[in-house]
Parts: sequence; structure tokens; C-alpha cells
Amino acid sequence: MRERIAEIVRKEFRQLLRDPRMRVMLFLPPLIQLIVFGYAVNLDVDNARIAWQDFDRTAESRELRAAFEGSRRFKIVALPVHEADVQRLLDRGEATAVVRVLPNFARDVKRGDTADVQVLLDGTDSNTASIVSNYATQTIAQYASSASVPLQRNRLVGPTMASGTAMRAAIPSLDLRSRVWFNPDLRSRNYFVPGIIVNLVMLVTLMLTSMAIVREKEIGTMEQLMVTPIRPVELILGKTLPFALLGLFDTGLIVVLALVLFHLPFRGSLLLLFASTVLFLFTTLGSGLFISTISRTQQQAMMSTFLFFQPAFLLSGFAFPIHNMPQSVQYFTYLNPVRYFMDVVRGIFLKDTGISVLWPQLLAMAALGVSILTLSVMRFKKKLD
Repeated sequence: MRERIAEIVRKEFRQLLRDPRMRVMLFLPPLIQLIVFGYAVNLDVDNARIAWQDFDRTAESRELRAAFEGSRRFKIVALPVHEADVQRLLDRGEATAVVRVLPNFARDVKRGDTADVQVLLDGTDSNTASIVSNYATQTIAQYASSASVPLQRNRLVGPTMASGTAMRAAIPSLDLRSRVWFNPDLRSRNYFVPGIIVNLVMLVTLMLTSMAIVREKEIGTMEQLMVTPIRPVELILGKTLPFALLGLFDTGLIVVLALVLFHLPFRGSLLLLFASTVLFLFTTLGSGLFISTISRTQQQAMMSTFLFFQPAFLLSGFAFPIHNMPQSVQYFTYLNPVRYFMDVVRGIFLKDTGISVLWPQLLAMAALGVSILTLSVMRFKKKLD
């Protein structure tokens, strides 16, 4: 039995490496996805382009502008004068936001009244608009805090001079200190790159498994295999083991590239990562085996693969938080093994999460994997019979 399975595995590797299309699928998708998500896809907002419109033109308004210019988060690219200039900047996308200091700003600041500052945002990209809005609010709040100190001092000087004795006032103060765990610099790259492992393992193993078996049907060698002493179980193992090994190879490749190219933190257990990958491979290999039973050509297998891959990818939490999805959609994600593996990989990479925390996800992947693989094997045997 071992010799027959080993011979099928060697045959698959020879056939896989001989086919130019298969070689491209083995090495090109990992590199492309890693480069795209590592370098190009970036949700961090630094040096946001803003326009500055000052209707007050006082020392206080210039101090507020200096606070924005001194922040690495903003870059003032225009000084519009008229409303038409503001509309043109936002329409053309030349500025993400326009900060408008309204008249009587300095007077209200000196009096301790509410001073008006308006921030106009381009909401086309809601994520960027939200981040820029939060940054602008923080910068204005910091300026307001610094501007209130001399105001409080002046309010104490008058009564002190009038009474001739020192006046004490209980001025409340807050010492707010925030600390970000697991991703201190809030780099979106640290969030996306671990998820590439999940997508690549799923895409590569799913597509190669389905296409390899369908290829045997297409070129007419499946009938030859069926008349050999090879049993269906041996044929399935020989067909799927090479792609399981390739999935583990891609996992190791992405981990190495993530550490070397992007200097991502890897705080967890490498052994746990590969063990969870094996559990996840049960679902992808089983799904590829099932696709092979319903497809007659490699083109059909490829289309069926993408039909399965896209919903699983979108409902995995790779880019969109699952808790933000509609409640009815969230129920479907519990049947998505990609969701669980995504949590596992990110937890191992960024949090050093162990089995004591990840066991529900591992158990769910094992249950889904065994179920999918069993049903696919039963259907595949039936097709062979």
C-alpha cells in the first residue's frame, strides 16, 4: 500500500512540475499576494492631504495651523479662499479634508467660549475619512487643552491681586495614557500579511486538488488508474498528499518572507501554526475533491474553485470585521472554516495565543474538515464505482 501511494505521489509531483501552468500557480500567487498586501494595500493614514481656510487670521488661528503642520499626520497642500476653491479641491480629490477656522475664533478662545472650527471631509473613502476626522479632532483637542492653561492662570491672577492673598482653585486634571497591545504602531501590514497565509493555502490547495483529478478525466487516464490494483483510498491519498505538502511549504514560505521582508512580529508557536494548517487542509483538500466530482473539465474546476473561494474569502474577516456584518450573514460564517483559521493565524503571529485560547477554533476546523473530507471521499468513491 505504501509503495503504491508513494508512486502516485511521485507521479503527481512530476506531472505538477512539468506543467508550466501548474508551476506558475505554485509560485506566482504567493509572491503577488505578498507584495500587494504587504506593500500596496495599506490602511494607515500618514501625511493626509488637507486644505487650510482661515477666516480669522489671528495669532491663535496661526497657532492652530502650526499644530496641524507639526503633526506627521497632515500635509497642508492648499489655501483656498472661496467656496468654489473648496469644492474644486474635494471634487478632484486633491485634498482629503478642508479645515476651516471660522471668524471670531481668537475672541472666543480668549473668553473661554466655544470656538468654531469646521472640518469638511471627502467621504468617498469612508475608512480614510473616519481616520482623518479622528486625527483632526485629536489635534484640535490638544490645542484647546494648551490654550486653556493661560486662561485658567489669568482667572486666578485677578482675585489674587484683589485680595492680596494667594487664591487656590481645585482645577481637575486627567492624565490619560493609552497603550496599544500586540500592534503598537497600528500598522495594517501586521494585520493583513498573516491573513495571506490563509488565503494562499486555501486557493492553491483547493485549485490544484480539483484540477489534478479532473485532468485525469480529461486526458482519459482515470480509466487506466481504475483498472490497476490501486484502491480508491490509495488513489485519493496519492492525489491529495502532494498538495497538502505544498500547502505546508507555502505556509513556511510566507512566514519566512513576512519576517525577512516586512519584519513582522512572530510571537507564537511555529509548531502550533503548522498543526492548525494541517487541520485547515482537511477542509480545502476535501472541497477540492468534491469540486473534482462535479466538474468535467479543468475550466469548470477553476470556475467552481473561484465560486467557492470568493464568498469564503469575503466572510472570513480578512478585511471586514465579522461583527460589523448583518446578523443573518454572521450565522453563515460559522460554517466557513476560513474564519477560524484566520483567527488562529493572527492570534499566533501577533498575540502568542496558545491552545488554551484557540481550542474552539481548532475544534471547529477539525469538525468541518473531517465532515467535508468524508463526504467528498464518499462521493468520489461512488463516481469511481
